[in-house]
Amino acid sequence: MSPGNGSFVTEFILVGLTQQPDLQLPLFFLFLAMCMLTMLGNLGLITLIGLNSHLHTPMYFFLFNLSFTDLCYSSVFTPKMLMNFLTKKNIISYQGCMTQLFFFCFFAITECYILTSMAYDRYVAICNPLLYNIAMSPKVCSILIFGSYLMSFSGAMAHTVCMLRLTFCDANTINHYFCDILPVLQLSCTSTYVNELVMFIIVSISISVPCLTIFTSYGFILSNILHINSTEGRSKAFSTCSSHIIVVSLFFGSGFFVYLKPPNAESMAKGKISSVFYTNVVPMMNPLIYSLRNKDVKFALRKTLSRGKC
Repeated sequence: MSPGNGSFVTEFILVGLTQQPDLQLPLFFLFLAMCMLTMLGNLGLITLIGLNSHLHTPMYFFLFNLSFTDLCYSSVFTPKMLMNFLTKKNIISYQGCMTQLFFFCFFAITECYILTSMAYDRYVAICNPLLYNIAMSPKVCSILIFGSYLMSFSGAMAHTVCMLRLTFCDANTINHYFCDILPVLQLSCTSTYVNELVMFIIVSISISVPCLTIFTSYGFILSNILHINSTEGRSKAFSTCSSHIIVVSLFFGSGFFVYLKPPNAESMAKGKISSVFYTNVVPMMNPLIYSLRNKDVKFALRKTLSRGKC
């Protein structure tokens, strides 16, 4: 990717999460620990699902793709973020910034649609269990995942192409720890109307439509659960869905706060803090939430470890 026509900026400076010197080193070790947990957790979950045939079901197929997405997603910006805590000036090239923006958009949108597919999977499992094998056949699951990647590729390309058409003159300091859309738009010396319109449309589709689908699915799920006579059955059904609800609330909630508010200095500062949730906290928590409370995953872990000892 090369700079757009008339663009004089060849590199950007990332301000980072904070400019307070006393916080740099503690934050470095905090986010390094989070990065290691994210990598180990998601790689571990991917390995467990791949090695254990009893986990080759639609639910774990989506979880496998979610872990893969989180693994790639966190690696897009975490290295630069960690570098920012140790250097006085964290520089990223124009090409590097556009590449980072593309992959950030790609994996963020992918996560939205995978979480939506997982909600649909839970809806079918609880509300239509007799039709589950048909409604969630391998073909249907593959189409849902392929559709997720296709939608995310289209959205990421639209954002990146619109960004490449802008001109950047003198200002090159990005008030963020990675090349996010809004902070980069603020540096353009040409009109960003088209970019803002495209961003609003894509974000509305990628957040509002999945949220509506998820809420509708859980509306039917809740109605179905309340009709279960057995207390144990209701508890089991709630337990199956609670992990997914926590992840969805964190991911979409922080996304709404950052992208569906009018950009200003105060909201941009708060947006940096909110973005930590969907860029660092959620990818780290996903494998913990979906594995520590899951009997199948625990059994697969014990089985894999015992196999390794033999």
